[in-house]
Formats: sequence, structure tokens, C-alpha cells
Amino acid sequence: MNGLTLQLGDDQLSWLTQRDPRTRIITAMLFSLVTVSLNHPALLTAALMIAIATALAAGLRPSLLLNRILALEAFMLVMLALLPFTTPGAAVFTLGPLTATEEGLTLALTIALKANSVVLMLLALVGTLEPVVLGHALARLHVPPKLVHLFLLTVRYISVLHQEYQSLRRAMRARAFMPGSNFHTWRSLGNLLGMLLVRSLERSQRVMAAMKCRGFDGRFFLINELYWQWRDSLMLCVALPTLGTLVTLELLL
Repeated sequence: MNGLTLQLGDDQLSWLTQRDPRTRIITAMLFSLVTVSLNHPALLTAALMIAIATALAAGLRPSLLLNRILALEAFMLVMLALLPFTTPGAAVFTLGPLTATEEGLTLALTIALKANSVVLMLLALVGTLEPVVLGHALARLHVPPKLVHLFLLTVRYISVLHQEYQSLRRAMRARAFMPGSNFHTWRSLGNLLGMLLVRSLERSQRVMAAMKCRGFDGRFFLINELYWQWRDSLMLCVALPTLGTLVTLELLL
């Protein structure tokens, strides 16, 4: 597993992860849009259960999911601790000079359910895609070419930028740099960031020159072909009524 995608072994590939990448992206987008439009706690809980079931169906281990959403849960805990005391409404309990409100608790719970549902669905359907496959699928969905190029080049050269950063850090350590809370440290870190930007600009210019030498004219030719199958249509036929039911119940409730 790397930092960009959740890698699955051949023995972990499921019916869901073998679907056309475009189907998975469309389903994840529709689910995210529907989930953020919901407000009823019962429907948000149902959306969370759907996301968890989808993640398990995609072959993701619970321990892997917990590791990936750990940072999100830390933010959720901070939100749960602050929102009840900062949102006006009917008092539920007091903690010293602070008063927790029912509206604040409801808002915190709503945001937590929405965020976890969307993140889990994205991890299951999009996070298991290879970055290059994701870029090709976005291009097939007619996402603006410049955004696709930016995404693919970022995926390709983010490791190169990390190597440049490591090289600069080693040079600083070789000169006995010890970080601290003083002006020299902040100035040195500022110089580090500036040099990283300069080297990144120089590297991008060299890369662009190399691409032009190879006939690059502003277009990436997509070699991999994506084939829509009846199973992809079946996946959408299951997803659309489910999402439509959630929207209908939200309107009724």
C-alpha cells in the first residue's frame, strides 16, 4: 500500500473492485452528493451503513480502514468537543461556564456521519484505483484535460519532489542544523521551502523540454481502453434506486 491508493492483492479483488473505473467514480460522486444533502440522523446512519458495507465488499480490511480514517476521526473528536458549546440553542448540560446545546450536538453528529460516510465510500470505490487508471477514467469522463494532466503529473513527480526535499534536508544536517524555536530556525526553514520551489520550477522546465522533444503538443494519448460491461450497468441499477430512496425519505421526513 502506498500513500495514494489502497492496494489490493489478487486474492482480495472483488466483484466491486473489478468494475469499470468510470462506474465507480460516478457511483462515488452520486453517493457523496446525496449524503451531504441528507439531514435526518436515521438516513445518515443508513448512508454510513451502506458505505461500510461497500468498503467491506471491496475487500478492504477493517484495520486498514481504521488506519486511513484515523486523521479524520481526530478532527471529528475536536469538532464534537467544540460544536455543542459554540452553537446556540436549548441547553442540555453545563460544564463549568460552558453550556452544551441540543442543536450543537445534533450538528456535530450530522457532520460526523456525513464525513465518515463520504470518506468510506471514496476509499472503497476510488481509493482502490491506481492513480494512472484514475487519471484515464477522469479523461474518459470528459474532465477538463488540464486538470487530468495536472493530476497525472502530480502523481508522477510527487516522489521526485520528495527526493529533492530529502536532499536539501541532508545538506542542512551535514551543516549541523538543529531545529529550534528561534529566528534562525524559521529563516532556515523558509530558505528550505524557497529552494524546494526553485528546484521544482527548474525540474518542471526540464521535464517540459523533454516532453516537447518527444512531440508533446498539449495532449496525452490514452492507450488503455476502458470497456463498459453489463455488470457496470447492473451496479448503477442497484445504486441509483438506493440513492433515490434516501432522497425520497429525506423529502418525506
